[in-house]
Amino acid sequence: MKVFISADIEGTAGIAHWDEADRAHADWAEFRALMTAEVVAACEGARAAGATEVVIKDAHDSGRNLILDRLPDYARIVRGWSGHPDGMMFGLDEGFAAAVYTGYHSKAGSEANPLAHTSNLRISRLLLNGEVASEFTVNALCAAGYGVPSVFLAGDRGICAEARAMVPGLATAETLDGKGSATTSISPSWSRRLIREGVAGALSGDFAQALPVRADCYEAVIEFNNPSDAYRAGWYPGARAHGPRAVAFAHADYSEILRALVFLKA
Repeated sequence: MKVFISADIEGTAGIAHWDEADRAHADWAEFRALMTAEVVAACEGARAAGATEVVIKDAHDSGRNLILDRLPDYARIVRGWSGHPDGMMFGLDEGFAAAVYTGYHSKAGSEANPLAHTSNLRISRLLLNGEVASEFTVNALCAAGYGVPSVFLAGDRGICAEARAMVPGLATAETLDGKGSATTSISPSWSRRLIREGVAGALSGDFAQALPVRADCYEAVIEFNNPSDAYRAGWYPGARAHGPRAVAFAHADYSEILRALVFLKA
């Protein structure tokens, strides 16, 4: 059994400030270690459930956050950004049994995490078929395109609730909850225990149906903070203006939505 892990940092237990997610700031060293520890816990849970191989996508910022020497010998890691439309899911294919998500966070416009965003801080909201979407929304649909179920997510309370509503049977571990610029978090050690046990339990059950509902056609709308970003994105083939600060793109093939997002949000 092969398991894919997409690892972010803004939903890691204990995090509360952008400095802690920024490799240029001294606080990042502590939180890259905590991010790594949560990924290792997910690996251990997958192994306990019978995984023979785990592929990890370091999916935060530079894609170079995880402390490599702490990863188990049955893991492979994808670092950096290839430019492939799969983005945070790059490395996934039809050969994987399941996808797992760690360190995930609430979507842009949410108050559930002071670090809430979607892709980058120039985007005020991303909508998919009229619903405000998170990075998990985009990535779970990406996995579903390969026929890979999304079985477990660890992150803030907001993204856990959204993920459970989107994917039937998906298990979660709530690491923190945000109010204003503050977070209330469980301890990192408790988070690692929940992740380890949660992944093991999810992969030991019947998870084949843990797939989001797919639509016949998709429309992505990106609302930017700055109208100049919308103007630039509007030059992508097939894109159109959608108000003074937004651009829209529609296609029946979700992989074309992913391709468009690479350029629209750049």
